[in-house]
Amino acid sequence: MSTINYSDVEKQFETLQVLNTDGEIVNKDAVPDLSDEQLTELMRRMVYTRIWDQRAISLNRQGRLGFYAPVAGQEASMLASQFALEKEDWLLPSYRDIPQLVFHGLPLTKAFLYSRGHFVGGQIPDDVHALMPQIIIAAQCTQAAGVALGLKKRGKKNIALTYFGDGATSQGDFYEGINYAGAYNVPAVFISQNNHFAISVPVEKQTKAKTLAQKAIAAGINGIQVDGMDPLAVYAATKTARENAVAGEGPTLIETLTYRYGPHTMAGDDPTRYRTEELDNEWELKDPLIRFRKYLEGKNLWSKDEEEKTVEQAKEDIKAAIKEADQTPKQKVTDLINIMNEQLPNNLREQLEEYREKESK
Repeated sequence: MSTINYSDVEKQFETLQVLNTDGEIVNKDAVPDLSDEQLTELMRRMVYTRIWDQRAISLNRQGRLGFYAPVAGQEASMLASQFALEKEDWLLPSYRDIPQLVFHGLPLTKAFLYSRGHFVGGQIPDDVHALMPQIIIAAQCTQAAGVALGLKKRGKKNIALTYFGDGATSQGDFYEGINYAGAYNVPAVFISQNNHFAISVPVEKQTKAKTLAQKAIAAGINGIQVDGMDPLAVYAATKTARENAVAGEGPTLIETLTYRYGPHTMAGDDPTRYRTEELDNEWELKDPLIRFRKYLEGKNLWSKDEEEKTVEQAKEDIKAAIKEADQTPKQKVTDLINIMNEQLPNNLREQLEEYREKESK
């Protein structure tokens, strides 16, 4: 009788890295084929998002935004993966993945309205192939498998890509999603952004597996672990996963090793209760913006002027989007009732009349 040697399994999931923390290429064979313009645009999006994140935190503290999950530290994991998608691919984000949703086409104003809980924020334009951010942990995994199956049955050469944290891999929907996707060989890419603490529980206490990527084995799908602070590695892994999915080679589970510098959300989380200052400092040295900036400066593709220009553009866009959000008519109970059903049942018709009367006073 033989048993599995898990150390042999773990050796199959060595972390893919292209750029080290000094912005130097350490894996020439894995360098993705990106033009100078594409490299610059990816850096612009990362800087833009860092400024957006800082401003969103400030707006939340002022009471001008509602629910918000900080993203600083995860820019490479988020934006480099989305950068590998095509416009017609489907995006299924979690509540933290608003930047990818915006760069996939959602107007910034709607992102702010979503944070405020306004229904207009959930009205995704028809030409933006995405679902609303998922609040239920890991529910987007099963949804992604379904969307991908639909793409396959329609003969589309596109994929469904979904994001979730390390905590989601402890949920049943995660296993069901990757198993279904593997069984039906659908064009899906699952990205687990392993920031090591979920809401507050260390990943080591969530699973005995040394990597989250190796969980792909049980589902019979491809799996890879990536340095999530390295935008080139994240892009390369996602691009390959997308190409494999479109070619009929099945789904991929990507684990990005990353770190959120802020709290889980702005709703009262205190990361100092479960993270040490030493650990925070260690991960700050791996900052994806610093790493990528050094790389681009070495290629004469990025400068202080370009950075300042991007920062100012982000501030202007945010100011304009918040102003537009402020000017959006306040939602009413009657609005919510009217958009719930095409034909209202009797109980809602009664409530609609009741609230119409209240709102008219």
